[in-house]
Amino acid sequence: MSNPVCVEVTRGNLVESRHRGSVAVVDGDGKLVLSLGDIESGVFPRSACKAMQALPLVESGAADAYGFGNMELALACSSHSGEDAHVALAASMLARAGRDVSALECGAHWSFEQKTTIHQARTVGKPTALHNNCSGKHSGFVCACCHQDIDPKGYVGYDHPVQQQIRATMQSLTGTPLGHDNCGTDGCSIPNYAVPLRSLAHGFAKMATGNGLEPLRAKASRRLFEACMAEPFYVAGTGRACTKLMQVAPGRIFAKTGAEGVFCAAIPEQGVAIAVKCDDGSARAAETMVAAALSRFFEKGSEVHAGLTEMANKAMSNWNGIHVGDIRAAAALTA
Repeated sequence: MSNPVCVEVTRGNLVESRHRGSVAVVDGDGKLVLSLGDIESGVFPRSACKAMQALPLVESGAADAYGFGNMELALACSSHSGEDAHVALAASMLARAGRDVSALECGAHWSFEQKTTIHQARTVGKPTALHNNCSGKHSGFVCACCHQDIDPKGYVGYDHPVQQQIRATMQSLTGTPLGHDNCGTDGCSIPNYAVPLRSLAHGFAKMATGNGLEPLRAKASRRLFEACMAEPFYVAGTGRACTKLMQVAPGRIFAKTGAEGVFCAAIPEQGVAIAVKCDDGSARAAETMVAAALSRFFEKGSEVHAGLTEMANKAMSNWNGIHVGDIRAAAALTA
């Protein structure tokens, strides 16, 4: 059975493209609040799970030892745009552990954002690993290693101690056995594990509520969520969906995207978390899906609901500024 059409893209009066996908909304006790499509098959969360991967940084005491505040913790959970402030903060995190860019094993790439790429080309000549969108997360890994007297060399490897810590953390949060059978290699070279969408949402709901978590993990989870919500720019960057979603409702929404059409979010005050997957991997569709799903949990007519609805239904213009169509949430999401 096919997943439902969640997003439509129009041109003129016709639907030009359709994006199918699945959505799971779960509370802290594991109760399914909303379900669309197949939420039991494994999906790779990719970068959407970075807040889970950052837990050892906080739980080990490394974040406190190096004096990390909200900006550093948000960057540790980020897929940033490589803007100057992101790059400088990642370098600062490494410096506090006595390390530099040479410790990073994420690889180097130009920013995914055109304006930032042009700026980089004009100012740095070529990107370094600090410009990698995952450099904040990787800096967190290096710092967690250094604080625990673990050699960070090879920290991207499946058997490295920090990856063992992350694997155990994610397995506990999602309730999904993780191992070689459901492991792939992420774009930044670390292991990434396929888990059911429902389990991914439940893991984030536990982080948002503390339900079923030991006090240390509950406190660390709350700290990471609060850091991201306080500093949304450092989670993504200028004009990015993660940043904009959290700015719609400051301190009330946590949101994090992942590659290949995955997006996760949580509303801590309501004790629910959301995980979506667009079947064809489209980022534009995943952004519409998560915004539409979030809007269901805020009162119609409120400023937050209006802001989320606007993000879920976007007008498209051509290079002459002429309105040519729309990206919109389909009936399956809005019913």
